[in-house]
Parts: sequence; structure tokens; C-alpha cells
Amino acid sequence: MSNTTQSKKYPLGISLSGGGARGIAHLGVLHALEEIGIRPDKITGVSAGAIVGALYAHGYSPKEILRMVRKVKFFSFLSFSALRQPGFLSLQTIEEMLLEYMPHNSFEYLKIPLTISATDVNEGETVYFSSGELIKPIIASACIPLVFSPVIFKSKTLVDGGIISSMEVKPLKDCKKILGVHTNPFDKHQPVNSARLVLERCLSLSIHANARANFELCDFVIEPSMLQKIAAHRIDKAGEIFQIGYKSAMEHREALVEIFVNQR
Repeated sequence: MSNTTQSKKYPLGISLSGGGARGIAHLGVLHALEEIGIRPDKITGVSAGAIVGALYAHGYSPKEILRMVRKVKFFSFLSFSALRQPGFLSLQTIEEMLLEYMPHNSFEYLKIPLTISATDVNEGETVYFSSGELIKPIIASACIPLVFSPVIFKSKTLVDGGIISSMEVKPLKDCKKILGVHTNPFDKHQPVNSARLVLERCLSLSIHANARANFELCDFVIEPSMLQKIAAHRIDKAGEIFQIGYKSAMEHREALVEIFVNQR
């Protein structure tokens, strides 16, 4: 298929980053985009973005997904804080919950084409999934090292996709326009007064660097700065995080309309 044909097939691609509970901001952004009249033709997601992307591509609305998040706390495990939380969700439990909402367990069933990325720890490279079984790639993309054992899938040993690239754009190369949504802004003022916090900061530095390298490949990037004040495990702030994402997108309404509506 030629690049011209691909561009016509996918006018707009959206990349949804990782970010733990802060990934709930993706829902606020998607809700704002719908109000503006912008809907993605293709989605790629990492970690929290993979969960949101899959549920949205399935056909659930942003507010429906927000209700799911509040009910089952999908994002409560996407942080090193899970290490010190007794009874945190197991990967098997998360898989069962996702199957409840997407029992088809298939990329082909989705209403919007979706690509999920995970990290192959043996090969040291990003692996992309866009067909076949859906739930395992989601779980692998969100599998934080040290919190969970790697996911073995298709003879690969997989962990969180954000280790190498927390906001992927390569799967959107066949899109005419690319919108990036990064929900993991770097907080320079976060204290690092314990071994765990130093470990979290080191991972954040890596994630921040690899995400920003992809910013220039996007036509526009939404990065809600207010998320700096919210820890990645604060699922109890789901409503506030949703509103931060919504308001951040609406602050850029004119630019979004000009780039993704008027120039479509």
C-alpha cells in the first residue's frame, strides 16, 4: 500500500502515553476532542494509554470509561507505589476485568484501528501489537518491572512499553496528522528522599526523555502541566484528573481546530 493511500485511509492518528492514574486525563482530552468535532481514525497507546485506547476503540465513551475506572480502579496498579500497597491488583485480576468489558478479546473487533506497544526485555526493543489477541498485549504494555513479573506472550518476555517509548508515534506513520497526548509531565520539584523515590525519579527521567523525543514527530502535543501535582497512583483523584485533561485540551481549542479540522 502506498503512503498516499495510507494517508487517505487514516487522516488523524492519536498517540496516548503512559502515566499511571494520570492517564485518566486521556479521557478528558478525548471528551473535549469530541465536543470540538475531532475523532481519531487510528490510535496507538502505551501502558495507561493502551487501556484507554482499547476501551475507546471498542466504542465506550470517555465518560463511560471514567465510570469503569472509578468502579474497578483499573489504574491503581500502574505505579511503583503498588509495591507498598497490600492487596494491589494482580495481572490476572486486571485481565479478568478487561475481559468483562471487551469479551471479544480481539483487535479486529475494535471500531477504531489500535496499536499497542510493549518492551521486549530480551531483545531490548519495542514490540507492536495490532491484530489477534487484545488483552495480553494491554497487560504487557502496562506491566511495570519490579511490581509484576514480565508477561510471556508469543515467545516474547514483555514489560511496560514506556520503558523505551512512553508516547509512541511510529504506528501512526500512515496518518496525515498526528496528535500526541502526554500525561506524564516531569516534575522538577518532586522530593527524592528515599530509595524508592530515587528509583521512581530515575524511571521518570528515562520516560520523560524518550517521550519528548517523539514530540517533534507530532503536529500538536497536549501535555497537561497540572498533572505534575498528582502522583501516578492517585486513582482517588480520577474526577480531577479527567477535568485537567478536558481543560487542557479546551485551552488549545483554536489550534486544534485549525490543525485537525480546517486542514483535514
